[in-house]
Amino acid sequence: MKDTYLHKGLRKKLVRTLQSKGIKDKRVLDAIFSLPRHFFLDNAFEEHAYEDKAFPIGNKQTISQPYTVAYQTEMLEVKKRDKILEIGTGSGYQAGILALLGARVFTIERQEDLYHKTKKLLEQVGLERIRMYYKDGFKGVPEFAPFDGIIITAGADKFPDKLFQQLKVGGKMVIPFGENEKKKMLCFTKTEEGKMEVLKEGGIFRFVPFLEGVNESEK
Repeated sequence: MKDTYLHKGLRKKLVRTLQSKGIKDKRVLDAIFSLPRHFFLDNAFEEHAYEDKAFPIGNKQTISQPYTVAYQTEMLEVKKRDKILEIGTGSGYQAGILALLGARVFTIERQEDLYHKTKKLLEQVGLERIRMYYKDGFKGVPEFAPFDGIIITAGADKFPDKLFQQLKVGGKMVIPFGENEKKKMLCFTKTEEGKMEVLKEGGIFRFVPFLEGVNESEK
């Protein structure tokens, strides 16, 4: 895997695009600049890797557009050593951004094919410390709870209560939520009484649906 001066130049241009769209967190922008997005895409899309667009990654899944990744990450306000649970590993790009911010990342993928493909890729690009699981994202990983933050990279039309239970008091959950195809980005926290409180309401985004269960490989 090569990361050329051309790739770096395109990432610098992408960072400027994200800034023009309102992303302000320098640490998030630095992570976007540092992580080669083309590593996470099929070769057919390499020349388009630094366009602010989503692309297919197989199994009817997509890698989110960089603006969406930056928006969700900025909303989560990740600090070094934070324990973050990501639901919907996909290509592994979002997990990589979180890891570059110094988070201890736990990530769940429900598509078995993608799980094996992405786990191998994360090891190849030096992100083997990310803990990846093939399981139902609605169930989370309670054995490692509570989490400082939970980020959901699929559109939910019902609230994942079991995940919220795994959030620590004062932690943040970022989730695209709503009954329609277009989801509103919301950031919840957990009060000392264990109640849910909306901290921020963000923009409208499109995501693949947040589904229960797992999708096994076709043998």
